[in-house]
Amino acid sequence: MTTATLQTQAATRSAEGARALLVAAFLGLGLVFVAGFAPATMLHNAAHDFRHAQNFPCH
Repeated sequence: MTTATLQTQAATRSAEGARALLVAAFLGLGLVFVAGFAPATMLHNAAHDFRHAQNFPCH
């Protein structure tokens, strides 16, 4: 392999890693805020113990 090929592969892996981290953070934060601020009683009850365990105020 040439140096240019190796540099291209390293840059591609780095970009993929950053993209994966961004997607995971977005989904994780979305889940926390949807569960945390949802007015639905069923969702609130399902997430209640987890929110308290993570110090997330729910009431």
